Amino acid sequence: MNASADSQPLPPPPGADETAGGMPQLEKYFRAMMKAGASDLHFKADTPPHIRVNTLIRPTRSEPLSGAEIAAMAQEIMTPAQREYFAHHGSLDLAHELPGADRFRINIYRQRGAVSVAVRRVTRNIPDFDALHLPPAVKSIAEEHNGLVLLSGPTGSGKSTTIAAMIEHINRTRPCHIVTIEDPIEYLYDDKKALINQREIGIDVENFESALKYLMREDPDVVLIGEMRDRETFQAALQASETGHLVFGTVHASTAAQTIGRVLDLFDPGSRDLVRQSLAFNLRAILCQKLLPAIREGVDRVPAVEILRSTPSVRQLLEERRDAELSDLIRASERDGMQSFTTSLLQLIESDFVDPKVAYEAAPNVDELKMLLKGISASRPGLMGR
Repeated sequence: MNASADSQPLPPPPGADETAGGMPQLEKYFRAMMKAGASDLHFKADTPPHIRVNTLIRPTRSEPLSGAEIAAMAQEIMTPAQREYFAHHGSLDLAHELPGADRFRINIYRQRGAVSVAVRRVTRNIPDFDALHLPPAVKSIAEEHNGLVLLSGPTGSGKSTTIAAMIEHINRTRPCHIVTIEDPIEYLYDDKKALINQREIGIDVENFESALKYLMREDPDVVLIGEMRDRETFQAALQASETGHLVFGTVHASTAAQTIGRVLDLFDPGSRDLVRQSLAFNLRAILCQKLLPAIREGVDRVPAVEILRSTPSVRQLLEERRDAELSDLIRASERDGMQSFTTSLLQLIESDFVDPKVAYEAAPNVDELKMLLKGISASRPGLMGR
């Protein structure tokens, strides 16, 4: 179902003969989700089921379900303890896995007196670097053996997918123990050379604090700590990186310099110099992403990526509180595996992945990008007029 979300009907509402002794009715919807390539599924009383495909949510051609039918499907996959919890709290997180297939993170909640269900599909299909059109430097960053790697960008910028590709590269190439702490789990990994344990907040462990408390006792070599949203989470990531582990995490920020600022804002002013020193010593890379609509056939979106690599010059700027100069340093250090957003956008235009007008809208410095494009357009007439 690539063209539109309503071109693939979902299964009919459950009948008494379908649910008794057979597979849970929700599993039939899960399989339909997989067939449709949907990332999310939503049930609301007296409304057709909705699915999300390629970021867009649309109704399906299935008949509306009553509140009682949705409640019955939800009850099928709950344990007695979960039913009791839901009765008292009105909301419940749980997970369900199809044997040999995908995993589904389910939130069951009440709204306007009826039961609604939101389902997130957690896929085993992890694209590699080439499929994601990521720059070669991303692979070399994944091959670090210690330190801190931060992925930044707005919601929906592909951070989790890039991290998944990096974790899967480690999984295929390095015998080690990988522990992930996620809220929610985004991708499922099958052990290859690595042993991978994935802990989901609210399902496998109560909260980030509890998960981080026991992290070092689990003997990890590589750690993924989902979103770094508070001081405790980032402090644990720094401590893990200081003790010889390779740590991945995500931050909501638009540039490398802004990423440093967001991290420091998590700490009180009296602690920030120590955090700076730790970052200067342990930071290995910051990757900032923006997803842009593609014009190449068969490609929906491509990432524009700014890359900051740890070098003596970067460490000096961090220690001297000269974060504002990081963007200039990236532009001057592209031979060291760094990459500015402008260079990334230029490469996407040259490779016919992105329309120049789209690149201008995403560019941090439109005039700089236009100047660089002038040299290209001279040899490729018509490029600037797209």
